[in-house]
Amino acid sequence: MIKYFCKKCNIASDLSVCPHCGERTEIEESTIFWCEECNIPTYDEVCPICGQHGKRIGSDLRPVFPEERLLLEIIMGCPMKYKESSVWNAAGNYYYADGKKLKFSAGQTKDLDATEIRRQLELYSTQNSYDAFNKYIRLYLQANRGRYDYLVSEATHFVRQMAENYDTTEMYVSFSGGKDSTVVSSLVMRALGDERILHIYGDTTLEFPETKEYVSRFKAVHPKTPVLVSKNKDKNFEDLCEQLGPPSRVMRWCCTIFKTGAIQRKINSLFRGKKRILTFYGIRRSESTSRSKYDRESDSPKIAIQKTVSPIIDWCDFDIWLYFLMTNIDFNNAYRLGYTRVGCWCCPNNSTWSGFMSRIYMPEQYEHFRNLLVAFANKIGKPDPEVYVDEGKWKARQGGNGLEYAKTSVVTFEPCALQENTLNFELQRPISEELYELFKPFGYINKEIGNSRLGEVFVTDRNGGLLLKLQGRVGSTTLKVSILNRKVAHCNSVKAVEDKVKCQITKYQMCMGCLGCESACMQGAINIQTDNSGLLSYRISDTKCVRCGVCIGHYDGGCYMRKVMTIKRS
Repeated sequence: MIKYFCKKCNIASDLSVCPHCGERTEIEESTIFWCEECNIPTYDEVCPICGQHGKRIGSDLRPVFPEERLLLEIIMGCPMKYKESSVWNAAGNYYYADGKKLKFSAGQTKDLDATEIRRQLELYSTQNSYDAFNKYIRLYLQANRGRYDYLVSEATHFVRQMAENYDTTEMYVSFSGGKDSTVVSSLVMRALGDERILHIYGDTTLEFPETKEYVSRFKAVHPKTPVLVSKNKDKNFEDLCEQLGPPSRVMRWCCTIFKTGAIQRKINSLFRGKKRILTFYGIRRSESTSRSKYDRESDSPKIAIQKTVSPIIDWCDFDIWLYFLMTNIDFNNAYRLGYTRVGCWCCPNNSTWSGFMSRIYMPEQYEHFRNLLVAFANKIGKPDPEVYVDEGKWKARQGGNGLEYAKTSVVTFEPCALQENTLNFELQRPISEELYELFKPFGYINKEIGNSRLGEVFVTDRNGGLLLKLQGRVGSTTLKVSILNRKVAHCNSVKAVEDKVKCQITKYQMCMGCLGCESACMQGAINIQTDNSGLLSYRISDTKCVRCGVCIGHYDGGCYMRKVMTIKRS
């Protein structure tokens, strides 16, 4: 059973929400034990098979499949040594064979010859076997049956509870081809007794080959399950790396462009007219510090009409693999090789071990991406580009220093000396009709009452009251913005209005069609057209827009790309 603790009430609980105060409880760290008699891990301290007391081996544990075991043995210089052993990997990437820790760290892989390792893998693969692995897995399943029964019962009950007031046409499973979303898919179909639940597979264009193969197998095994693909066909990852620099741990622009934006568009087309959507996610708190703060059910911070629920949010790796091996359902073969996560193969959040695995199993793609990173390091003036790349320093990159596009994040303005509450902007992009679209969240664009020779355009409220005056001829880069009503866009001061105007100017200068704004609009009022060259058009529907102003400041500084590209002003 999963144990929780409420810090506010100082009590233990079996629920993720405190029964007294109603606030979220914290999960207690799990403990996995090793039974020396049965040579397997157990969730219970006393082995249910032999009754022996186990010793603590870690807070989490996953099985090491024979393919990964062989790779590990080759790295350690002892091929086939642990062929008959019970081999597992504990939290912290510690390997154990028959309950004893092996002397290995991912750092050992840095200078290894990948070609030689591939040669040995091919040489010994015919001698590799699942016999011992299967023997110990059978005992593992027998010993942990109680844990499995509890997990499935609790999760399926939660799924039914969350879906109670939703029609199946208002829900979908977010499917990545990874282990967590595969388990959630299985649980949802079991709980609701319906294989026809929609699955949306987000193809980021950077998927592992094994992921693509698995998704094809999933479709074949589940012919009644609609699996639709969301994919940003308008953007190219390598072109964007040239413009924005490669994504880093704190600047994962790829998620917004290739994942969130594409999924939002797919949702808009599939759930047109729906006011709510229930999404089943495979997110788990144990995956990262940021995800440890997620709630089991919440409104999506990225996609407006979406309610997200995470049935396995408090499961650990031990539980995930217990489910797979107990149910015998198919899964992504990348896990057999030793990958622990199978999102984008070149993700900056991937571990040193994952990077090494890609050197072994994806040599051409790995070398191509490495060359791209080295070229970028040269471009921004790194003194030793190859060291910058090979030591993983590119993963910690922040801001857009050295990139031409980053200069568009700077908004240049000064107060007008002749008119009160007026700012003079010097734009980095000539004025066009797109500029006026970005002022629609403030009110209604009126070109009739202004002096067209001066390029005057007014923003009014629904009754024609004047809110803002924009002055600047189309094709010029000089724009004057006068604030005529300090309560525009739900503000209470001229300063607050000024800040929101700057947000929209930032969008105008920086927009390259990332689709972030389109995803943020709860009304579906924003439509962005884009291609590999950048933004084609940014339109806000007057009839759909309710002037809530959420899109103005949804991202710090107005534009998602400003956060990514922030540079120091000289």
